[in-house]
Amino acid sequence: MSTESEKQRQPAPPPGDPGAGLPSPERSPGFAQAGGGDRQPGRIRLGFTGRLRAYFLAGILITAPISITFYLAWQFIAFVDDRVKPLVPAKYNPETYLPFGIPGIGLIIVLIGLTLIGAMTAGIVGRMWLRLIERILARMPVIRGVYGAMKQIFETVLAHKSTAFRQVVLVEFPRRGMWALGFLTGVTEGEVQELTEDEVINVFLPTTPNPTSGFLFFVPRRDVVILGMSVEEGIKMVVSGGIVTPPDRRPPEARGRHIPSRAGPSAMEPAAPAVGE
Repeated sequence: MSTESEKQRQPAPPPGDPGAGLPSPERSPGFAQAGGGDRQPGRIRLGFTGRLRAYFLAGILITAPISITFYLAWQFIAFVDDRVKPLVPAKYNPETYLPFGIPGIGLIIVLIGLTLIGAMTAGIVGRMWLRLIERILARMPVIRGVYGAMKQIFETVLAHKSTAFRQVVLVEFPRRGMWALGFLTGVTEGEVQELTEDEVINVFLPTTPNPTSGFLFFVPRRDVVILGMSVEEGIKMVVSGGIVTPPDRRPPEARGRHIPSRAGPSAMEPAAPAVGE
């Protein structure tokens, strides 16, 4: 009687339902045994070996960047300590009075020394002393060229004299239709700008995976595409060979726009020789 009453309480299937009269999956004993209630369409169930492999790869992805970062930091601290500690007199070295070594004491001394030098050169006496040293270096044939170039580079990077240095660009290289990632280093001036018909800018095109080497191009401004990614994201993309790709930071209304194709040879592509040459 209870079974007949349960059947009467169940809602009737709609007319035309192909599953009418069939038992529901929840009441099927085979469904409960197979665990069909937890199944999802398109989901792949990994075995024991597959789960171990996935956990192992996840552990590598988590620990490898942290371990490499700490290792490089430790090597840098040890490198500075090995060269600064011998210069410190024994009576001023804290390790003389302690039974153990202090890692990073050399790096702390370097930071304090650089801060004191910067504070000294900010005054009148410090500026006079700096000008005297620069005059002495300017009289040395080889040293003056190296010092002048290094001073200009550090002033550009650290003093933020050029805001264009913080931009990542796209240029067509080595031919039309192929794009390369570069860094805008400034606006071209002097003889190079005077000899060119168009307004050109300085673009540094790094190599992969070593971004410290590359090529310097003077590209017309109209042939340069400014990107929204930061310099750090651009360097990561160059070093990884395109594996690490930063997200698109453009506004939604600008994401549907594409770079228009330009006819003619590229500004950095050698012109094809004429027939008969």
